[in-house]
Amino acid sequence: MNTRIFGRTGRSVGEVGLGTWQLGAGWGDVTEETALATLRTAYESGTTLFDTADVYGMGRAEKLIGQFLRETRAPIYVATKLGRFSPPGWPANFTREVIRAHTEASLQRLGVSAVDLTQFHCVPTEVLRQGEIFEHARELKREGKIRDFGVSVESMEEALICVQQEGVASLQIIFNIFRQKPIDTLFAEAKRRNIALLIRLPLASGLLGGKLTRASQFPANDHRNFNRDGQRFNVGETFAGLGFEKGVDLAEALKPFVPAGLTMADMALRWCLDFDVVTAVIPGARNPEQARANVRASTLPPLGAELHAKLREFYTRDVAAHIRGPY
Repeated sequence: MNTRIFGRTGRSVGEVGLGTWQLGAGWGDVTEETALATLRTAYESGTTLFDTADVYGMGRAEKLIGQFLRETRAPIYVATKLGRFSPPGWPANFTREVIRAHTEASLQRLGVSAVDLTQFHCVPTEVLRQGEIFEHARELKREGKIRDFGVSVESMEEALICVQQEGVASLQIIFNIFRQKPIDTLFAEAKRRNIALLIRLPLASGLLGGKLTRASQFPANDHRNFNRDGQRFNVGETFAGLGFEKGVDLAEALKPFVPAGLTMADMALRWCLDFDVVTAVIPGARNPEQARANVRASTLPPLGAELHAKLREFYTRDVAAHIRGPY
């Protein structure tokens, strides 16, 4: 797999990472055996960055990664997140004491002495603007509990608040063919400040895999069922903020754009990687086959200027007006 430098940290990581929300909870049930096999396959295929969070399965995803690390001693760059775990929940989660407690809990579950990257997990805009949580992160870094810190954000407003904070090493953003706003609002500033960009939802919760239909059904404990209209958390985290039926129709309209020999998922992941400001995409996987398929994007050539221009026009003309939620 091709590698990229993780911003100012100087660390080299594979450009296709693995998101582990699916292995924790929120995407239906994944057995421990399948989850560990998925982690193993991703690593064996060249993935060296795992993104997780303390709230994924209320610690389950972190524990699975910890078990994998103990069994393999693999040199994985582990990026976790905090800020949404309960107890105690908001607003106490943003205090110095609770941030420290949640960090210690992640260290224990992961079985490491220091977390490579801790990210604040989609916390309220006003909390980011106040800035106190960043000082708590700087303190943890000085103590060696974390090596670096970043922020997972919902909107470009939040991203631009965070880039101004001293020490922020990375931003995790929603970015895909259906959600192109960061190109105009964030990319130049992130490059100027050498801030790493982690791309979540590169496949728009599966829409850009090209296999979903209006008749597709999801398990009761899959967020694509219980949050498709933002009932539980930000609507942008499910189908990139598009209504499901509209998203399926737009994905269908994209099929003629897919180059010969590629799947739609190949095109969608390659499209993200064609932007040199992107550090890594972090698609999820529920099984080894999906993890292996994700990595293929790193082996593909760039899509080319003509196709990029067509996909930009498609977004502007047909998609942008239908995105819901903070953006």
